[in-house]
Amino acid sequence: MLRVAPVADPPGSLPPSIAGSAAPDRPSRQDYSAREGIALGDVGRLLKRRWLAVTVPTLAALVLSVAFVQLVPPRYTAESKLLLESRDSALTRPQQERGDVVLPIDEQAVASQVQVVMSRDLAREAIKRLGLLGNREFNPLIDGPNPVEQVLALLGLVRNPLEREAEDRVLDTYFKNLLVYPAGKSRILTIEFRARDPELAARAANTIADLYLSSLAAAKVDTARFASTWLGTNIEALRSRVAEAEAKVETFRSKNGLIGGVSGTGTSQPIGTQQLTELSTQLTQARAAQADAAAKAKLIRDLIKDGRAFEIPDVANNELIRRLVEQRITLRAQLALESRTLLPQHPRIKELNAQLGDLEGQIRSAADRTVRTLENDARIAGSRVESLQAAVDGQREVVAKGNTSEVQLRALEREAKVQREQLESYLARYREAAARDAESAAPADARVVSRAVVPDLPSFPKKLPIVACATVLVFLLAAGLVLARSLIAGGPDDREGRRRPARPQDLDDAQPFERGFSPSPAGLRPVAEQAEPAGDIPANDPVARAAEQEPAGPASAPVEEPAAARPAIGPDGFTGVAERYAFDALITRISAIETAGGGRRILLVGTGTDEDLDTLSAALGRRLARDSRAVILRLDRGGDHPGLTDIVAGEAAFGEALRRDAGSRLHLIGRGFGEPALLLEERQGLGIALDALGQAYDWILCCLNDGPHPEARALIGLAAAWMDAVVIASNAAPDDAGLVALFEIAEAAGAPDVIVAREEGPPPVAMPAYPLRRSA
Repeated sequence: MLRVAPVADPPGSLPPSIAGSAAPDRPSRQDYSAREGIALGDVGRLLKRRWLAVTVPTLAALVLSVAFVQLVPPRYTAESKLLLESRDSALTRPQQERGDVVLPIDEQAVASQVQVVMSRDLAREAIKRLGLLGNREFNPLIDGPNPVEQVLALLGLVRNPLEREAEDRVLDTYFKNLLVYPAGKSRILTIEFRARDPELAARAANTIADLYLSSLAAAKVDTARFASTWLGTNIEALRSRVAEAEAKVETFRSKNGLIGGVSGTGTSQPIGTQQLTELSTQLTQARAAQADAAAKAKLIRDLIKDGRAFEIPDVANNELIRRLVEQRITLRAQLALESRTLLPQHPRIKELNAQLGDLEGQIRSAADRTVRTLENDARIAGSRVESLQAAVDGQREVVAKGNTSEVQLRALEREAKVQREQLESYLARYREAAARDAESAAPADARVVSRAVVPDLPSFPKKLPIVACATVLVFLLAAGLVLARSLIAGGPDDREGRRRPARPQDLDDAQPFERGFSPSPAGLRPVAEQAEPAGDIPANDPVARAAEQEPAGPASAPVEEPAAARPAIGPDGFTGVAERYAFDALITRISAIETAGGGRRILLVGTGTDEDLDTLSAALGRRLARDSRAVILRLDRGGDHPGLTDIVAGEAAFGEALRRDAGSRLHLIGRGFGEPALLLEERQGLGIALDALGQAYDWILCCLNDGPHPEARALIGLAAAWMDAVVIASNAAPDDAGLVALFEIAEAAGAPDVIVAREEGPPPVAMPAYPLRRSA
């Protein structure tokens, strides 16, 4: 046996036939997860095989549901709808609330009203009005308990139903048949009531609505009545307190001389304060008159000194001075007339000048008298100011003494005012509460928008929906149980619960290989021996379960051939394998391969005929399957049964593709219906399939012959990337171009070990040193 390995220098580029097909990096086995479970195509076939387990429960559910809807007594549902809104108008609301905006009812208030309708007090009143105590539907114990209940009550297992009040028993049934809920997010309350009698259902819904409205109105009347009663009781006591407070005010005012009067502004003030105000006003007026007279006298005197006495209004308006001024004007006119003919020393001229001087003296004397009059008026005003100032000072002392008493008086007045205002408020509220105390004075904050009518159709049972739902539900449950049982068992089952191929075209279990794996007539025949018992299979591994749970029926007898035509069978189960190959050395070599996890993967590449590859792969697989679990994958030859290409394409499950080799523990998977090119396109799917098989098997032996297909070299490069070792079955010389190409393809794909398996014979020709290295 030869081991071919690359030299230190990296090999050259890949051959053109596989360029781009081999991944430059070897993917990790943990990159993909194993495919588990049942394929979608298996569901229909599985249900078809288990049709009895699905059909019987479905038909039983159909019959029982039809019997149920026919036998159960119908129930009718009637509904009444109420609108929650404030019905107080401006005329019915209190005086202080008439200008306020009525707030809408919120969701919490609606939910609260639902509980009011469901209250026990309203329920008891409805039971009395409807006469439910004598209705057998709501009170089935009218004729007494049934014998079973009596026996259970005597044994103490249940409570005697007669110990409860009849009304309490009816209440339980009443609340079961009553449903109250708000319609969406609106303020509409829906009251639904169920009963066997449709008229009773409609009458009960309307009665409950009327009782609810009556309870709301009664609650308002009770509130108003309570308010009027309370206010009437407190008004009498408040009146007496108001009278006492006002009496205290008057007593204190008269005792302290704080008798008030109306001032000029219309406000009430104490007399002392009013007098002080009047004196202050007079004092201000006297001071103003004094200042005015003094100013006029001083001004007139200054004007007289300047000879401008006639400019003074008081002087100019004097009657005497006015006549004197007229006389002076006349004299000046005569003097001017006489001066035309007479000289200044003429007696007539001197007489006229004397008269004129006399008139001017009189005028000055009159002006002096006016000034003296104004000065006298100023002195009189000053005296008045002094007297008024003294009066104001005295009154101030009086007012200051009365301020302390005034503070106490205001406190008493405030107390009396508060008591009086409270009394007035109570009186107004009392009148309004007394007006709303009547039965119809306060409308309920709800109204009926839809009264219940007698229903024509029963609300229960809905015959067609119940029958359909029950039948479909039981069918789904039965189908689910069948699928769950299959999943627990590991895949599609036959009637005995054992794994078998899911496709209808079952092949003979005794046939050693599926079509495409069959050896040639001159090749190797399987040993007619029983398969060894399978080892322990992980419970969570669907691939291993699918492989090991396959029915191990009796192997069909091999085809009988003449003894002369049937060669001798070797120790490995195939003719001449141990003699043709160094088989033990090959087993020892691949057994030493180390792997990171999962099953060890070997790619067996043949360079001869398909019969030679079948011989070596079958012998190697059977040897590996003796002490461990092993599976053979054929990558290049298909058949009439699902295989690896169908698994990668997602069209078949492992259970459909796996086959058992009769006479051994070896399992077989062919290429399938797809072409080898499918494996090149679905590289990730191939990796997932290999990883899944690695979890179930200790050895994965992939077989591929070089040459029959144009994609062989590319497929070798792709598969080698996932292998732990590549075994090339070739008798060619070490420097053979084909062998070197295969070696380079495996090395470039990242295969850790490349092994050349040769038939024993003459020593081979020496291999070139530059590309290859020979080792035993």
